Amino acid sequence: MATVDWTADANEVLTLSLVRAEEDKQVPGSEETSEEFHPTFTYPIYGEEEKIYGYQDLVIDLRFASGSLAQYLSVRYAQKLDASTTVDNVEGILKEFIPPDYDTDEAAFLTRVEEDAVSFQPIGSVVHTYTRPVPNTSGTGSATREVVEHEVYHATWNDPGFREYHRRMQLFILLYIEAGSYINEDDDAWHFFVSYEKRKRQNGTKTYHFIGYSSVYKFYCFPEKHRLRLSQFVIVPPYQHRGHGSELYKTIYNYVLLNPLISELTVEDPAEAFEDLRDRNDLRMLLANENFMKEGFGNETVSHGGAKVRKRKTRVRANPVGATSGMVKGTGKMGPPIDKAWSETFRTQLKVAGRQWQRLMEMLILRHFNPTDIQAARAYRLQVKERLYRFNFEILAQLEKEERLEKLEETFQSLRADYLRILEMIK
Repeated sequence: MATVDWTADANEVLTLSLVRAEEDKQVPGSEETSEEFHPTFTYPIYGEEEKIYGYQDLVIDLRFASGSLAQYLSVRYAQKLDASTTVDNVEGILKEFIPPDYDTDEAAFLTRVEEDAVSFQPIGSVVHTYTRPVPNTSGTGSATREVVEHEVYHATWNDPGFREYHRRMQLFILLYIEAGSYINEDDDAWHFFVSYEKRKRQNGTKTYHFIGYSSVYKFYCFPEKHRLRLSQFVIVPPYQHRGHGSELYKTIYNYVLLNPLISELTVEDPAEAFEDLRDRNDLRMLLANENFMKEGFGNETVSHGGAKVRKRKTRVRANPVGATSGMVKGTGKMGPPIDKAWSETFRTQLKVAGRQWQRLMEMLILRHFNPTDIQAARAYRLQVKERLYRFNFEILAQLEKEERLEKLEETFQSLRADYLRILEMIK
């Protein structure tokens, strides 16, 4: 007789969905955002093993009204073990992480969805708007696809109703950010940027649908400014891979850039996917900065919409035998090696954190210098290794000289390969 397995994978049995009002389901592209999805992590809720014990065919159905994020929770199963001391209390555990006003009656929840769809308005102030094409679900490939408006709102605890709204959306931090945790509501230094899809019904009624959000923390920065640290950043799965993360990040960066009382934007322990997103957007920002590109690389290369534009060819003397055809040394401040004083001036103006700025400079130099220029390649390698040595000094200082040099070279080659991977994304 086969042994019955009473253990379920919490990531698989927890099903999430963003529920729209019936009329809002009729708009083009709403099908994909209404699909069910699953969490990436559940260990903050159900333990390190992410297992739930004591049930057969367990389903945890957690739904959110697509705008207000009002919640509905249903726990269903085919069979439950009688031994109550060893069976996990599925709803009892989860309810500790969500607001107590969730619905357990499906009809009541759907009524609430219909009401909230009309009455819900994003909290805070609009700081950015953008459009995206409607997802093409027909497969026709039409060139005249409809576009959808999106808005990003800035909010704080001082905005009426936001504290309650945040309690509904913060669960996504636990479910999609590794080592994510809830923040302290009593700390007034938190700021929030929340993204919404904005739709318009035939009668003109505007409805808003949650996409994701980021929480940032304001630190004092001597002598009279603040530094903003991006702490949490999440886009819910139905909206991922559509550029919404980039729009949210650029909104936060531009908020920092335009605020004279904020000195720079930093990021707290970024995940790899977010680090890629940050790198891509920061690089595009620099490539689109004509003054920076001209001063950095001279008149040989200027920026135009993030692309490299070369000057018209002119008649020049041929290179002597053995000379390279790369950039002429000294034509721009980027070198290599880079002009550190010039670089720091631009870094301060553009409010980019120090380590991130150094990485960006290294990527841009790699993108532009001629790899056959031996002198430039050596200068670049030394510049990068100097930073790596300083950053990893405590570890490297414990190694013998030969082993230290080998480790630095290994790290340099790995970093260079990763830079090339990122640069491929912005072509």
